[in-house]
Amino acid sequence: MAAHLKKRVYEEFTKVVQQQQEEIATKKLRLTKPSKSAALHIDLCKATSPADALQYLLQFARKPVEAESVEGVVRILLEHYYKLSPFEIFQANFPSLSLESHQVLAQLLDTLLAIGTKLPENQAIQMRLVDVACKHLTDTSHGVRNKCLQLLGNLGSLEKSVTKDAEGLAARDVQKIIGDYFSDQDPRVRTAAIKAMLQLHERGLKLHQTIYNQACKLLSDDYEQVRSAAVQLIWVVSQLYPESIVPIPSSNEEIRLVDDAFGKICHMVSDGSWVVRVQAAKLLGSMEQVSSHFLEQTLDKKLMSDLRRKRTAHERAKELYSSGEFSSGRKWGDDAPKEEVDTGAVNLIESGACGAFVHGLEDEMYEVRIAAVEALCMLAQSSPSFAEKCLDFLVDMFNDEIEEVRLQSIHTMRKISNNITLREDQLDTVLAVLEDSSRDIREALHELLCCTNVSTKEGIHLALVELLKNLTKYPTDRDSIWKCLKFLGSRHPTLVLPLVPELLSTHPFFDTAEPDMDDPAYIAVLVLIFNAAKTCPTMPALFSDHTFRHYAYLRDSLSHLVPALRLPGRKLVSSAVSPSIISQEDPSQQFLQQSLERVYSLQHLDPQGAQELLEFTIRDLQRLGELQSELAGVADFSATYLRCQLLLIKALQEKLWNVAAPLYLKQSDLASAAAKQIMEETYKMEFMYSGVENKQVVIIHHMRLQAKALQLIVTARTTRGLDPLFGMCEKFLQEVDFFQRYFIADLPHLQDSFVDKLLDLMPRLMTSKPAEVVKILQTMLRQSAFLHLPLPEQIHKASATIIEPAGESDNPLRFTSGLVVALDVDATLEHVQDPQNTVKVQVCRVLYPDGQAQMIHPKPADFRNPGPGRHRLITQVYLSHTAWTEACQVEVRLLLAYNSSARIPKCPWMEGGEVSPQVETNIEGTIPFSKPVKVYIMPKPARR
Repeated sequence: MAAHLKKRVYEEFTKVVQQQQEEIATKKLRLTKPSKSAALHIDLCKATSPADALQYLLQFARKPVEAESVEGVVRILLEHYYKLSPFEIFQANFPSLSLESHQVLAQLLDTLLAIGTKLPENQAIQMRLVDVACKHLTDTSHGVRNKCLQLLGNLGSLEKSVTKDAEGLAARDVQKIIGDYFSDQDPRVRTAAIKAMLQLHERGLKLHQTIYNQACKLLSDDYEQVRSAAVQLIWVVSQLYPESIVPIPSSNEEIRLVDDAFGKICHMVSDGSWVVRVQAAKLLGSMEQVSSHFLEQTLDKKLMSDLRRKRTAHERAKELYSSGEFSSGRKWGDDAPKEEVDTGAVNLIESGACGAFVHGLEDEMYEVRIAAVEALCMLAQSSPSFAEKCLDFLVDMFNDEIEEVRLQSIHTMRKISNNITLREDQLDTVLAVLEDSSRDIREALHELLCCTNVSTKEGIHLALVELLKNLTKYPTDRDSIWKCLKFLGSRHPTLVLPLVPELLSTHPFFDTAEPDMDDPAYIAVLVLIFNAAKTCPTMPALFSDHTFRHYAYLRDSLSHLVPALRLPGRKLVSSAVSPSIISQEDPSQQFLQQSLERVYSLQHLDPQGAQELLEFTIRDLQRLGELQSELAGVADFSATYLRCQLLLIKALQEKLWNVAAPLYLKQSDLASAAAKQIMEETYKMEFMYSGVENKQVVIIHHMRLQAKALQLIVTARTTRGLDPLFGMCEKFLQEVDFFQRYFIADLPHLQDSFVDKLLDLMPRLMTSKPAEVVKILQTMLRQSAFLHLPLPEQIHKASATIIEPAGESDNPLRFTSGLVVALDVDATLEHVQDPQNTVKVQVCRVLYPDGQAQMIHPKPADFRNPGPGRHRLITQVYLSHTAWTEACQVEVRLLLAYNSSARIPKCPWMEGGEVSPQVETNIEGTIPFSKPVKVYIMPKPARR
């Protein structure tokens, strides 16, 4: 027994010695350089004053820093930066203010301003800084005075108090101090004084009305910067005291302050500087409290009589009697009043302000014209009478030489279209723009006609004729013209009714030839008539037999343009829910809520019953989205989430896991495919829907984490060896840690969920072997609760429709091999959030027959925004390939690019700006969100 024990001890000792020798053998000598960050930290800790720290920093700045030390150096600098006390910096800089040059003094005042903004609660520091600024306002340097005024505008207080602080500094009347420098000899100081006053207003301090007269005097300053700032200050005071009464100079008359300010700003529309003119024109649009007669005077260069002080009848009779002039009665109208302006009469508005908008719309600078058009739009939206009067001027701007001005004028008229009705002469001018070569101009005009009111049936006929000419000249405008005629007909049913026999070429006695249904012009006429017939029940009596057949065809093929009609002898065909029912009881919303509440009882059902319930609910939600367009986004979003849960339940069936993996390779493939599909669906939920909030993003990421756990389980059952599994388990645990850190605020709402159970077992998982980790994950997936998905208030699914190429032509697009051919792409995008910058639409994935794919990123200029939630993409795709023996099809589709870090909240507490390895800064993937269009192309060999 003793011999056996000795042998056992000897074996254990030998084993330990061998292990130590192996560890010693594996240790390698590594030479390291001293860390730059450590040296900097030591130097900054040795500094006893800010001056010493500055010297150490200057010495460090002269030395190069290795790439591997950059992160540590930045961290050390940030740590010491946040340790700095603004008060200590103030104490260090305050004594040197009177010892420095003008440039250094200005820089020190700038530093004091930064300190003051960092200490908003320290009133003592604020008052001392204001006192310092006031003492240096008499400096001879304009730069120092500018900084002092800037400091007063950002830190000064309006409160007049006789109380003093501990150091004897009383609060100052900052407005009076700043106002005294409105007359400074240097224009830069005058500009700084006005901007300081505006800064006081932005901080929420109410300016004194006495500043108004001072600002008015500055409108005649020689420098444009002063005049531009003065215009802003006058506008601010007019918004603070609109009903105050101010006297008219050199008279006893008085008017409202907002009217007087409006007249003075109108006068600045004729300023010599185009910058001031733009500023004045923009501010006019926001002065909605102006009297109507002042507003209308801006459209007439001739001074209106009601803006002059009128003499009474007694005064006129007295003047006539004293002059001895009476009517002889021999000449007709010799006693009629003459339109002679008395130079001594008092004008309520300056003559230079008359016709301000006329001057602005005729300005030589297109920036001024655009600003005037925008101001007209804002004022016309608040005043229907002014909208009618400014209509002629806006219509004239449709002929401007600059495309941007023409486009802005069209958009402006569309915004005020509810308050106006176009006359025939105005409509004629508007329709002339359809000849414009710019597609954006033509489509903007189509949008305008959609919401325009026309006064006569001749106007409707004229609009139809011009739109058909547009269709003939520019066939690519087809869809836009059809949409325009749809709204034009629905808005004017009574005007379309007398035109029906002429438009359909019907005769009371003879049968006429049946038009060609392939003619886009004939379809355009039918779209106009059918939409007018929706609210005009007498119109179908004028239809011929082939018109009814054409209606049935168009109702099926162009249902978005042709409404459901109640035709004689035919049933009303409509796929929409009655609006009255929706408004009264909203059963669709109730059905949606009840369906989702029924699904939340999955935990109490067996797997088979849960699958059936999910399948029925998904089917109901899909059907609801088809029937009710208003709920389509919410229904599709909910159905997608339930589909993910259904896939997860199917993949976790008992029969897949109770038998060895080699006997169930097919089931393992199904589980792997389910995990992959869940991943794709979660990316669609996160990036294809607008209106998704953070509480939905948490649930989506939780479902994605479950899919990754399922992938790990399937891979572990089909992978040989432990080495790959170690890396996969470590990566998954990093994902869990990543989820915890980024959604830590939402973890209390995830009780009994997969991640909640996982975090409780996290210490155990960190030390377990891969097989045990996989077993724990499998158990947690089956036992975790089904999380409720809170629905956002407004949610819409992103979609795209490719208009061009249509994919209907059998004629191949031929080009020489090795060269390029341009394929025009025109598409409409619905509910895509900021496609130029945020979402990054990757467009036109071209699948060649040999399997090659081409990705094109459109330029930001290729996107148009015709309305809220809508974008238009007009671009060109350049194709090139080697020669083919015959024509083949390529697919064109639109893709939505995404990056999973786009919706993840930022974590300021993460050390050193640490980012998880799973978060990438580039595009991670793409989601197809349009139907593919097939185009025939034929690269032909080059001729030799």
